[in-house]
Amino acid sequence: MRHLPVRMARWSARHAGRAIAGWFAFVVLCLVAGIALGTNEATTKDFWVGEAGRAEATATEGGLERSPTERIMIRARSGELDTAAAGAAAQDVTERMRDLPEVESVAAPVRSKDGEVLLVSVVLNGPELKGKKNVVPLLEQTAAVGADHPHLVVEETGSPSISKGVNDQRDEDLALSERISLPVTVITLLIVFGSVIMAGVPLLLALSSIAAAIGLSMVASHVMPDAGVGTNLILLIGLAVGVDYTLFYLKREREERARAGGRLGPEALVELAAATAGRAIVISGLAVIVSTATLYLATDVIFSSLATGTILVVAVAVASSLTVLPALLVVIGRRADRVAPRRAARRARRGKPARARKPETGRVFGALLRPARTRPALTLCLSVLVMLGLTVPALGLKLIDPGKDTFSRGIPAMRVYDRLTESFPELFVTHEVVTRSTPEQAAQVKRALEDLGRRAQADPLFARAPKEAESTKDAQDAKGSENPTNPKGPQSPANPRTPAISEPTVRTSADGRISVLELSVPHPAPSAEAIESLTRLRQDHIPATVGRLPGVETAVSGDVARGRDYVSHESDKLPLVLGFLLLMTFLMTVWAFRSVVLGVIGVVLNLLSAGASLGLLVLVFQGTWAEGLLAFDSLGAIASRVPLFLVVILFGLSMDYQVFVVSRIQEARQNGMSAREAVLEGINRSAKVVTSAAIVMVTVFGAFVALHLTEMKQMGFCLAVAVLLDAVVIRLMVLPSVLLLLGERAWWPARRPGRTVRAQEPDAAGSTAEVG
Repeated sequence: MRHLPVRMARWSARHAGRAIAGWFAFVVLCLVAGIALGTNEATTKDFWVGEAGRAEATATEGGLERSPTERIMIRARSGELDTAAAGAAAQDVTERMRDLPEVESVAAPVRSKDGEVLLVSVVLNGPELKGKKNVVPLLEQTAAVGADHPHLVVEETGSPSISKGVNDQRDEDLALSERISLPVTVITLLIVFGSVIMAGVPLLLALSSIAAAIGLSMVASHVMPDAGVGTNLILLIGLAVGVDYTLFYLKREREERARAGGRLGPEALVELAAATAGRAIVISGLAVIVSTATLYLATDVIFSSLATGTILVVAVAVASSLTVLPALLVVIGRRADRVAPRRAARRARRGKPARARKPETGRVFGALLRPARTRPALTLCLSVLVMLGLTVPALGLKLIDPGKDTFSRGIPAMRVYDRLTESFPELFVTHEVVTRSTPEQAAQVKRALEDLGRRAQADPLFARAPKEAESTKDAQDAKGSENPTNPKGPQSPANPRTPAISEPTVRTSADGRISVLELSVPHPAPSAEAIESLTRLRQDHIPATVGRLPGVETAVSGDVARGRDYVSHESDKLPLVLGFLLLMTFLMTVWAFRSVVLGVIGVVLNLLSAGASLGLLVLVFQGTWAEGLLAFDSLGAIASRVPLFLVVILFGLSMDYQVFVVSRIQEARQNGMSAREAVLEGINRSAKVVTSAAIVMVTVFGAFVALHLTEMKQMGFCLAVAVLLDAVVIRLMVLPSVLLLLGERAWWPARRPGRTVRAQEPDAAGSTAEVG
């Protein structure tokens, strides 16, 4: 592996045209293959987790699965509701919806208790996740009814329309984040290189890597289903690491060019850069890939999709740095060599002196490094104490699985949802009790479930639901009910009724083996009351009723159960993922630098970065003080996917900086410098480029704070803070302090190398010879 980057760079340099054409042909091929195969999207069963997942699998087996449901509300535009006009609008809605092929059934209209709202519930055909794609014709018909009845407000909400609204908002948010991050990235690169062409190279390769990775992810989805989040992460990570890898390679090539002073050709300069930066990029990319692969241990379709997207875009970014980048640098270098004499002649005619080489570190970086250089022990103690202090709030971390109640009210369907639950609070949350038994036990199970329903109705945490509104499975759901009805639902919605209080209905499969009882709760899913109702149902009501029947399997699903079981599943997997992550980080560092001590240091520093960023995340998002500042509504907790995702991605990205900084120190050490000199030399030479790379990453991640989805805000904020802390506090203060204090002991058990002038010194023609 040590010589692979050099060999690849040498071939690309000598065949620049073919390398460049081959790379862009590869990108096009990836996109064409992905588009041809399409994306294999995850199905509902791929999201089943824990007891809720078992309940849904059982219900699906009996044909009693949850169907996507839309609610159409009809209310007066002003004043009291005109019953006759509202009935006519409900009739219009029913007839229009019944004619749509996407609709399975339409329920009879139900009036709210205050008589001000009329509700028509519509069940869509197909599985739950397909609802967001099939809901568009329903929204169009609802809008048409509203236009035909201008004195009424006719509006629609439901899980399908909310999901569609979330997707539309996410697309708009991603476009906004690109408009923020791309200009800042370009400006940063212009400052680093002072050249439009050189600044354009990292951006070009990052964008082409993203395009190739998106195509490959579509192909990979046929092996591992896509949960709909992989593309988002490819854009997020691809721009960050794609620019970073190219930036490190370019910076090293420019250093070699300045050191050679015109004595070496572009091909030789590229080989020198490949021998150092190229190897570091390979190690760094492997570290990110190995770290991210630990997400597969979570056995969760969302994390698997995130892992696949990250691994693909990092692998493609590494490949672009080793193949097409050397070719581009040779082309640009040849042009620079042709232009340089003319520029020098013009400067000479004008009497201007030759440009002096800029120092590796400026005043800012020098000031940041000064404490570690002059007082490493004190700097280490203070820096670690600060990081530990920032970690303290993480001890109060609370996790939540964000449901639809937490989505932005900028989505029209969410505003309608708020009005819906205000008029029909029993539609907030539904618990689904699913049983499996023998057909001979069907009657006994039904009686026990009815008893369970009565007990729940007597519990203040539960609400009594009208039969007409139950899950919109009105008319007893043609699939598996004892009294099947017309699959398109009631034919005459006239004379809407105010719902009468009735006991919840038990639905049983055709073979009598599986039954489902639905219980309504008038509280939003994330609330303490809704969570307590689930706990009481599982621990008290079920054991006292259907749980007493021998041989009957019982499980509970629903919005609350899904969220709670998902959080529990992730909490159970966290120690396993974290353990493997720490082990892989240690082993990768030891393999890269042949030092056990550096391996331990890498693990500890990554833990400090992760802990401090988690602490800041809790401090900002778990409370309410920053709501106005960052434009979010606090959930009172952190989205359950954020901590695990953060730790894994951060460990991988931190290895980027660890590898590049320590590689420069190792190189200085191999060139005969003392331990102290090597640390200062390596930090000095890498400080500017590492910080510039961090600025790009912070900008990319920080742009996500402007998004509407609170979960995405939390991810972006935490990653931006983590990268910033890692690049400034860890790499410029803690790491140099530790290495200066340890000296040669930091490289144990590796022995001190003999003094070398250069590992490989290409001649002007581009060939290489070993010198020592």
